Amino acid sequence: MEKLNNFTVLQPNNVNRKMYDKGIIGDGTSAVQSVRFDPQDKYLAVGCEDGSIKIFNVSNSKLVYTLNQRRNDGSGEEEKRPSTCIRWRPTGASARTKNVLISVHADGSVQHWHTTSGKSLHKLYSNHNQLYCADFSPDGRFFATAGRDLIVRVYDETTKAVVTEFQPGGAGSPGHSNRIFSVKYNIQEPNILISGGWDNTIQIWDMREGCAVRAIFGPHVCGDSLDVRDNVILAGSWRDKEQLQIFYQGSGELINTIDWDGGVGIKRSAEPCQVYAAQYSKHDVGEMILAGGSKSNEARAFDTMNYNKPFAAIMDMPGPVFSVDFSHNGALAALGCADGYIRLLTISKTV
Repeated sequence: MEKLNNFTVLQPNNVNRKMYDKGIIGDGTSAVQSVRFDPQDKYLAVGCEDGSIKIFNVSNSKLVYTLNQRRNDGSGEEEKRPSTCIRWRPTGASARTKNVLISVHADGSVQHWHTTSGKSLHKLYSNHNQLYCADFSPDGRFFATAGRDLIVRVYDETTKAVVTEFQPGGAGSPGHSNRIFSVKYNIQEPNILISGGWDNTIQIWDMREGCAVRAIFGPHVCGDSLDVRDNVILAGSWRDKEQLQIFYQGSGELINTIDWDGGVGIKRSAEPCQVYAAQYSKHDVGEMILAGGSKSNEARAFDTMNYNKPFAAIMDMPGPVFSVDFSHNGALAALGCADGYIRLLTISKTV
């Protein structure tokens, strides 16, 4: 057991991976809605409930840039527009400008930022909408957004024009019938993206068909809790049971429900964890899973090469975990938390 301030890392014996605390960063002024390492693992971007986006240097955990999305509406009070999701543009994108990220907000805005200069490069609005999620295509040519109006919109990154709108469903039709909280591209199939939300479905969209080609029923997605590797979908659900599951993308068949406690010596929480965020590791084709949420206010890391057994539990946090991210090299993990702090963890593989 390892304890730092207000969180604890627990690990069972005889596991192939170890996780250690690297520290807590942030100022605790606003709940963290989204965290993302940049493609070079040099920076960690943090989207906050007050609308600001903070960029930290990963090597020393220092705040180096602040991109402030707040505005004054004339009343003397700054309007809060939570930064609900952030994504770095992939390094393979054809655009010459590097260090670019997008942020989406609860007022329906989408913002492109050049992080190292602090400049706003472009802003667009999804009118009369609230946006909760976004993702870039693997090559950076497109980005997708979704939220309250049930439409998944795909934009051309160069022109910023909508190229496809995946429409809501109804009366048994494919598509969403309630708010969408996660959208994710399949990095191995760039024409495929998935989305999930409050309607207890995962929709699988095909850019070539212009519609949903399959729906998976069951997961209750309330945050950035979808991912896909090798055509296997990871889904985190905000509920007491069966909160972490994996499915075949091709058939929609359930492969496995992951045991949160795993039966390998990790202390069982007094309360179940209702999952807000879940992700596969990036560098090793998904050999690890990280997930976190509310009620028990904890996160767990799982080894997909060892029957999805948990190899670490991050516990005793004062509030929910809203976002998780692995570094691209797999050596670090970040937890974005409701108390306005980010918990950083290092990961090592034992021989």
